[in-house]
Amino acid sequence: MEIPSESSLAEAIETLSTNRISSAPVRNVNSPENAGWMDRYIGIVEFAGIAVWLLHQSEIAVRRTGTGSPKHGAATEGIATQVRRVKVSENNEGTYAGCGMVNSVHEEADILGGTFLETLTASDFYKKTKVKDISGSFRWAPFLALQKSDSFLTMLLLLSKYRMKSLPVVDLGEKKIDNIITQSAVVHMLAECVGLHWFENWGTKKLCELGLPINYNKIIKIEPLSIGVDADKHNGLKVNEGDSVLKAFQLMRKRRIGGVPVVDNSGRKAIGNISIKDVQYLLIAPEMYKGYRSITAIDFIRSVKSYLQTHKDASPRFLGVLTCHRNNTIKDIILKLDAEKLQRIYVVDDEDNLEGVITLRDIISRLVHEPNGYFGDFFDGVVPLPENSTV
Repeated sequence: MEIPSESSLAEAIETLSTNRISSAPVRNVNSPENAGWMDRYIGIVEFAGIAVWLLHQSEIAVRRTGTGSPKHGAATEGIATQVRRVKVSENNEGTYAGCGMVNSVHEEADILGGTFLETLTASDFYKKTKVKDISGSFRWAPFLALQKSDSFLTMLLLLSKYRMKSLPVVDLGEKKIDNIITQSAVVHMLAECVGLHWFENWGTKKLCELGLPINYNKIIKIEPLSIGVDADKHNGLKVNEGDSVLKAFQLMRKRRIGGVPVVDNSGRKAIGNISIKDVQYLLIAPEMYKGYRSITAIDFIRSVKSYLQTHKDASPRFLGVLTCHRNNTIKDIILKLDAEKLQRIYVVDDEDNLEGVITLRDIISRLVHEPNGYFGDFFDGVVPLPENSTV
């Protein structure tokens, strides 16, 4: 599955959603027929990049409203007009908080309401924005790729230590992508190893014996905050049910993670999960939020559940919160994640209080160790984009 660089963002989102995939390579339609693979593709478009783009648009809307700018180009004039009612407060320095990342929860709630989403998705701006226009959200230029001659260890290290969610396998002869290997595919392979001696020897170990979860007892740490403490770092990677759903996507963007738990008012019990790919449900069905002045995390979860139950063919997605205990075995976790096709499982105590999270990457990382100097010049020629790259 390839997406032409001239495809609109709306078309790309529809393609990803229809095919139930999280990402796809973007083919440069302007490259010559005899181009090598590094010129043939400009990167990989994924829901993470789309979320960055959506957040960028919401920030622009706040910025324009706060500065009183009547418009900033014809393409987004309609959107800016629709969000004119958003209130943006001044901070201690006398400048508008909306001039950078949206900081106030109230601002977030106001800006990402049903009106904004409907206006955005109905606009020519949304329909005409090209996939190539969000290339600033791509992590690599164009991407890290494997060849069929690369080792299994190389693949596992890239999917774990080097934080790749998927790896294209390039056919140098055909100068194109032959296959894509994902973290989910590796965990599925492990699930099929049940019964093999090596797997049973490793798989029967308890999570606590393998040092999992890595962030044990930190994800939902609750203590009084000190002056100057970063609340996000202090309280763990979570959002409360009453927080704006925008906060969840901001947190995932900021920390470069694929999902966060939604907790109840106690801050200890998970009542839902929002993943980065869920951004699709803000864009493919904005009518779900019609009439919402704001969209909270719990509103979003309920709306997605209702959508998936109404559109039974839309996704076989698990609608609850997948949990386990520290005395479960790694085999138990692999089989659960593979059965539900999920990226993470939350660790809870005997009272269902959150203690941590285990991701597919965590599992893969427990299988491998990188020898000193292993990669050599492997990364030469595939240059990461700068940290300040923007859409």
